[in-house]
Amino acid sequence: MFSIEHDFDCTTVTLLDEGVTPLQEDITLNAFAECVTIEQLDARTDQVQKITLSYTQVRDLAAALDLPEGVYRLVTDKP
Repeated sequence: MFSIEHDFDCTTVTLLDEGVTPLQEDITLNAFAECVTIEQLDARTDQVQKITLSYTQVRDLAAALDLPEGVYRLVTDKP
């Protein structure tokens, strides 16, 4: 299950881990104009861990989900 919320300066997507145990903590993605952050509570330390991705990294990650093992570089068509 997931939710999507649009705020003034970002779009927030929250992913809930549903299913059989062991379940993971919810993941929150915040999409800002210049970057995307991914946050998840670390239950061992009771602290939120944050990763910041550029939109180029997000594009590459999305492409990687559908590709077999290997090393790739996405090439964009520039006029």
